[in-house]
Amino acid sequence: MNSPSGDRVFSGSIAQLYEQYMVPMIFEPYAIDLAGRVAAVQPSSVLEIAAGTGAVTRHLANRLPADVPITATDLNQAMIDHAAGIGTSRPVTWRQADAMRLPLEDGSFDAVVCQFGSMFFPDRVAGYAEARRVLREGGTLLFNVWDRIEDNEFADVVTQAMARLFPDDPPRFLARLPHGYHDRAAITDDLLRAGFAGANRIDTLAMQSRADSARTVAIAYVQGTPLRNEIEARDASRLDEATGAATAALEQRYGIGPVSARIQAHVIVAPRG
Repeated sequence: MNSPSGDRVFSGSIAQLYEQYMVPMIFEPYAIDLAGRVAAVQPSSVLEIAAGTGAVTRHLANRLPADVPITATDLNQAMIDHAAGIGTSRPVTWRQADAMRLPLEDGSFDAVVCQFGSMFFPDRVAGYAEARRVLREGGTLLFNVWDRIEDNEFADVVTQAMARLFPDDPPRFLARLPHGYHDRAAITDDLLRAGFAGANRIDTLAMQSRADSARTVAIAYVQGTPLRNEIEARDASRLDEATGAATAALEQRYGIGPVSARIQAHVIVAPRG
């Protein structure tokens, strides 16, 4: 993730819970898809930004030829440390780096990849322009962003539960950031303003999110994302209560036992031009 703002920090136990719960529940299927799209452009070198705990990185290491170097970066050192600790099937260069100011030379990569990170950029046009700067001529930016929160049912149910628990000041992290950058026209405009050629392709891809219980989903969203920071900022003693409220709302909607719900994202392939 890439933003210095406190409500967007993925650190400490959040990184561990993020990898344990969020990655298999919602990120893994899109990581497989994105790595496949990267492999299809046959790059000779790849940069990943906002790599998080390495969900895409691990699939890139598996899908790309062994002689294709992969550099994986994230703003938050805790995420990079966790990703490096998990490891990959072959060597990857891990670096702490801000997507707004990449410490890399112009024209260094054939592909720049970003899984669910650009929503967190403090300046998306600047972030895309920086990605374009490090791309070689003919290179490609490939990234994905979440669609509307209403099309991502677990996140929507949790957000509504938090609004009922904190009616005077609802924690809106999920709606505001992960699901706040879903307008396809706005994405295209940002890419054009960043200098991309305008030949980008946007696919909207629906999948199913699955977990062994509503409780697992609640822990994932309430404790494994920066929603936790917003809850604790309101009342740190109510984190368990918030997790329980999310669990109850999810059980009411989906029942006891294994649960599944719709998730939906936009996947963007943008040639440098």
